[in-house]
Amino acid sequence: MAISLHYAARSDVGLIRANNQDSGYAGPNLLVLADGMGGAAGGDIASSVAVAHLAALDGDDHGADDILELLTGALTDAHTDLIEYSRARPELAGLGTTVVAMLVSGRTAAMVHVGDSRAYLLREHSLHQITQDHTFVQYLIDTGQITPAEAENHPQRSVILRVLGDSTDEVELDETVRELKAGDRWLLCSDGLSGMVSDETIAETLRHVTDPGACAEQLVDLALRGGGQDNITVVVADVTDDSAGASTVPQVVGAAAIDRARPTRGGSSAAARAAALVAAHTGAAPGADELEDDARDVDAPPRRRPWVRLLAVLVPLALLVTAVVLGYQWTQTQYFVAPDGDYVAIYQGVPQSIGPVELSHVTERTVIRLDDLPPFAQSRVERGISAVSLADATTIVAELTGEAR
Repeated sequence: MAISLHYAARSDVGLIRANNQDSGYAGPNLLVLADGMGGAAGGDIASSVAVAHLAALDGDDHGADDILELLTGALTDAHTDLIEYSRARPELAGLGTTVVAMLVSGRTAAMVHVGDSRAYLLREHSLHQITQDHTFVQYLIDTGQITPAEAENHPQRSVILRVLGDSTDEVELDETVRELKAGDRWLLCSDGLSGMVSDETIAETLRHVTDPGACAEQLVDLALRGGGQDNITVVVADVTDDSAGASTVPQVVGAAAIDRARPTRGGSSAAARAAALVAAHTGAAPGADELEDDARDVDAPPRRRPWVRLLAVLVPLALLVTAVVLGYQWTQTQYFVAPDGDYVAIYQGVPQSIGPVELSHVTERTVIRLDDLPPFAQSRVERGISAVSLADATTIVAELTGEAR
């Protein structure tokens, strides 16, 4: 039986930082967590570049023997881009990012890791830290110079030994391949969570908050209550044999969502609402199945009540038509930024289609050429940047204008 991931991603700027330099991605086959560094102008770029390179891998057409090589190749390319970008803009020298990413093919998962962002696995109620921090204090622990308890308050606990970018040396990644099991729960997180909340509390939350979205929200809240001294980003994913109701729309949070100055909540994003809309259009509107079952029961004596059979057809049909009409009306209150030929444009609607019917149209074509944008910005535009209003879309375009050459 095939497995699927039920996932959620959440990010919060925290209580101290001025902007969000974390980026998170959760999709049907790919989970990514990146924690950028390099000052206010560099960390968000670095984590976004990493996510942009990896997000292109989120598909179900990869063989299990290929997924590790695909991950390492994408991060090698991202590493090269970061080095080139810092050379082109000297003020960004030293920008880099941690990365932990997991790509799934069937029941096989490949993982790559660099830095101090973490991957945890909850299996049969036991929590396991899968990744090992590439930090100075972890080196001291491994060599027996300090204890884990001493590391918690060590003055150099924030020193990271290996990251993506930052150095022209070839990036050294930790690589693993493992089998997924139904019932597993995965957590990827930045040190904004693991540095504020104990492993014991994280484990309790993962065990008892069953919904991935609610669990991610609870973990962020715990980190905020613990002080919120850094950006906080979490990705929670459940491995299940049940594909019913599984989302196929990725959730992108943090800097990669170009929402750097305020907290982000992926569960209420336009992408998540669009997924619900598409589900309604394809016949999964809430209550339709129950109505059909009820109609079948009432229609037991067919010769006496022929009108019941008619209602059994018309009522679900009317509900579906209503859902489609209301859903389409809702799409026209949404906006996003994406390419229109060689230029950046603002679209009204959502980047989805139902058969031949597109649910969006260009409302404003800008003078920004895609070729004039740096690579990380091009990747964002090509994937589509959601906006909650026309004014929000205009603000995004203004940001892109500032980044154009």
